[in-house]
Amino acid sequence: YPVLTHTVSKLSPAAERLRYILGEDDDMPTPTLFTEMDTLQHDGDEMEWKESARWVKFEEKVEEGGERWSKPHVSTLTLHSLFELRTCIQTGSVLLDLEGYSLPQIVDDIVDRQVADGLIGPELREKVSFVLLRKHRHQHKKPIHLSLADMGKSNNSPTSDSASGLHHSTEDLRMKNKFMKKIPRDAEASNVLIGEVDFLDKPFVAFVRLAQATTLGGLTEVPVPTRFLFVLLGPHGKGKSYNEIGRAIATLMVDDLFSDVAYKARDRDDLIAGIDEFLDEVIVLPPGEWDPKIRIEPPKKVPSADMRKSVLNLNELGQVNGTGTAGGPGGGEDEEMPIPHELGEELQFTGRFCGGLWLDIKRKVPWILSDFSQGFHIQSISAVLFIYLGCITNAITFGGLLGDATDNYQGVMESFLGTALAGTVFCLLGGQPLIILSSTGPILIFEKLLYEFCKSNTIDYMELRLWIGLHSCLQCLILVATDASYIIKYITRFTEEGFSSLISFIFISDAIKKMVGSFKYYPINRVFKPDYVTTYRCECIAPDQAAAMAFNVSVPLADDNMTDLYNITGLDWSQLSKKECVKYGGALLGNACKYVPDLALISFILFFGTYSMTVSLKKFKTSRYFPTKPTRPDRGWVVMPFGKNPWWVYVASAVPALLVTILIFMDQQISAVIVNRKENKLKKGCGYHLDLFWVGILMAVCSFLGLPWYVAATVISIAHIDSLKMESESSAPGEQPQFLGVREQRLTGILVFVLTGVSIFLAPVLQYIPMPVLYGVFLYMGVASLAGIQFWERIKLYLMPAKHQPDFSFLRHVPLRRVHLFTLVQIICLAVLWTLKSTVAAIIFPVMILGLMVVRKMMDLMFSQHDLAWLDDILPEKDKKKEKDGKKKKDHKRTKAAEPESDEEPKSPLPPPVKIPMDTIDLPSAPDPSVTPPTQPPV
Repeated sequence: YPVLTHTVSKLSPAAERLRYILGEDDDMPTPTLFTEMDTLQHDGDEMEWKESARWVKFEEKVEEGGERWSKPHVSTLTLHSLFELRTCIQTGSVLLDLEGYSLPQIVDDIVDRQVADGLIGPELREKVSFVLLRKHRHQHKKPIHLSLADMGKSNNSPTSDSASGLHHSTEDLRMKNKFMKKIPRDAEASNVLIGEVDFLDKPFVAFVRLAQATTLGGLTEVPVPTRFLFVLLGPHGKGKSYNEIGRAIATLMVDDLFSDVAYKARDRDDLIAGIDEFLDEVIVLPPGEWDPKIRIEPPKKVPSADMRKSVLNLNELGQVNGTGTAGGPGGGEDEEMPIPHELGEELQFTGRFCGGLWLDIKRKVPWILSDFSQGFHIQSISAVLFIYLGCITNAITFGGLLGDATDNYQGVMESFLGTALAGTVFCLLGGQPLIILSSTGPILIFEKLLYEFCKSNTIDYMELRLWIGLHSCLQCLILVATDASYIIKYITRFTEEGFSSLISFIFISDAIKKMVGSFKYYPINRVFKPDYVTTYRCECIAPDQAAAMAFNVSVPLADDNMTDLYNITGLDWSQLSKKECVKYGGALLGNACKYVPDLALISFILFFGTYSMTVSLKKFKTSRYFPTKPTRPDRGWVVMPFGKNPWWVYVASAVPALLVTILIFMDQQISAVIVNRKENKLKKGCGYHLDLFWVGILMAVCSFLGLPWYVAATVISIAHIDSLKMESESSAPGEQPQFLGVREQRLTGILVFVLTGVSIFLAPVLQYIPMPVLYGVFLYMGVASLAGIQFWERIKLYLMPAKHQPDFSFLRHVPLRRVHLFTLVQIICLAVLWTLKSTVAAIIFPVMILGLMVVRKMMDLMFSQHDLAWLDDILPEKDKKKEKDGKKKKDHKRTKAAEPESDEEPKSPLPPPVKIPMDTIDLPSAPDPSVTPPTQPPV
């Protein structure tokens, strides 16, 4: 066959027929088919049908001698068996919509059709019926199934009582049989019977579709009503060929497209067209280059049949691309360009005052009730516990860092209260309740710089902070009113990955820094001696008198924020800790202090152990096995806006507020874009303007109360999404559970923040949780958020030889040197951001995050749009140009289609079908021409 490289402008006759069949309106979805293949076994004069294989999605064989089912695997068929199956359907008996209620009746109808068509003689009627009605023996033998089979045999006609009893028995068996849980409740069965007999000189073939699915006694392993029946009997010596034909029809019956054809076929030609379409999509593995004995593992993600079906849709005609048909044997070699990243109608510029905010409110109001009702699920409990640990870890860690950075004007207590207040309000009223508000690294950096500026310029920190918060709140509301969130359209994967990687590295860095600090104060006891673990007290003694006269300790007083000098001789040295003793210049008492507790070692064990357990528990389900006052006494709960700073500070604070607004806008909206990614399959819409509105309001509230500022936490929000992902409960053996979406609701977030607020009163209990445990959770959240980031995968490519690199789609279409160059630009940008946040220049850190968008725009000059489409997203201007080009092409096609066709017969792009000789199997001859064939509706 010549290779087709041009666009296929017309469909093959088989595809045209299928397009007509599948294009019919049908509100009822096609049921899932369970297919069972039974082979005829001979024991002297005795015969019985024995189950040899089964299919729900993938094939499972009965292991020879092993008395068990094989692992599910992809069916590998010989091309010859498919052509033989085609001939079987073409020359055998095809009975569609047969009215049958029992196996004996169905068998009689099949045999009668064969005799009427002249395919077998009347003298063989009894022998064929006798064979087809032999007992069926399945792989498992359970009394409940046998009783069900007996009940089915005793009821040859459907009645209300038997149907009711069968329904209850089926439900009982579904509860007890694990395999039944893998089959959807509305599934139907197709039975394949393959056998060799000595009274036939040519094959006996029949394909049956019942008008109504009917339970045929013990015909099927599971109590699923039968809809299809395929029978192939033939003379001895061709057993292997018959078995391959049976596997071919069974594999087709579980194929999404062919099963639709089988349900809607009007005659044998429709079935043959379905086989031809299947052959068009088949990929041939050359002999000698792979071992056919190796069973191919089911893929983790099965491609959808929607692409194949869309080719047969009238609206898609003429848009087929690639080699052959769309998505066909190319196998990914000729992949289409990635779909441009669209953020949807939520970010359309309305041009009206608060237009975007109003649309967000209208979009979210219909979901209010379901936002709470869908939270009542067992999955929500684990999500609440997991995110609660992450939130209190974040509150404790950032609260402690804030306390160090602001001299305890803000600390752990304020962090707990602020997290509870801001988080609860946002989850209750925000546009995207799956987002978790928290303190972030960039906000912490700004708070630290602001306090140092106030301290060096004798400006009251809390009052200035209040005015910055008020200005920032006003600026956020202005952004909301003017639909400024529209610029999020220009945030591509380049900016998202740079920002989320920075936040992840901050999480990882802070966790490691805390652990390294424990090794600094409590070094590992390298030399173990029994005397070192005695109960001797480590005592601290004052320095000598000369040193005491020259050394004074400066102690801050709580009432007037001044310091008083105390002579060190007035201290109770015996009550000081080891750290305080060293700080105040004391000496540790000789031999009594040889004992060194291995706190660093046990802390590391708890830290790394928690991280390892978290990773293991995350993977477990897919494995193969089973305080009460403010931190600082001299501050209250309400910050007064006037009286401590000059008047000009109230106006000048708008400048640093602008930096805070940029930081909040970027942090909030980038996190929202990541949460609302299309791969999360969120169905309730976004709320970018509504989210920013409440973040701005909470900025003002927290500023008045002297609480930390809160914004969307990327890492914790991603963890929240992961903990609420839903998967299909029943999946075919070997098939990975299908991702259905995320449990979108407000309840888990509200409960998390309520628990965080209540945790203030749980201080006596929480104090027993070792801090290294929380640092371990911190580390896990940072590492876990790196998973799935293409930037991180591209960094690892630097360390891999080309032959060991994963088969990423962008590596198929972009040269490796260009991939490395793109990654290098991202690394440089990340390094600049990391350096800025650690220096005095960190005050411009928010502007530099905004600068990532400028860098991405400049990369249009360094890389082609083809490369950027695979490595990143194309900017909106380019999208518009592509849309215009696409529209021109469509208009050109319509104009061309409107032109009168020539009288010349259009040439088919496909070569004529090849006739393959059937030397290996004796198939029945063509039907008697004297018999009138069934009428066919026009196609």
